[in-house]
Amino acid sequence: MSELKPLPIWLTLTADGATVQLSRPTEFNGVRTDTIALRSPTVRDIRAASKLASDDDERELQLFASLAQVGRAELEALKLTDYQRLQAAYFRLVQDDGLPPRNP
Repeated sequence: MSELKPLPIWLTLTADGATVQLSRPTEFNGVRTDTIALRSPTVRDIRAASKLASDDDERELQLFASLAQVGRAELEALKLTDYQRLQAAYFRLVQDDGLPPRNP
């Protein structure tokens, strides 16, 4: 079984989503912040993004905008490093680590 890599210091995961520390403050929905949160995606989110997009890049932008509840244009204005952090956070959210659920 492959070993999971430790989380980067800029990423916080919970059962409901992920929070990404940005490399510099950015404005989302009129609020300047240095973090962005992605909620965990549902099948409905994936289907909706696919319907609205003409290609994979568009689908990803649409999906991330929905999960973060920000505008696509705001995501497109992100520094590439920060967008890549969003991508990494998303893939951590949907990764199946093969472990059984923990009992509370």
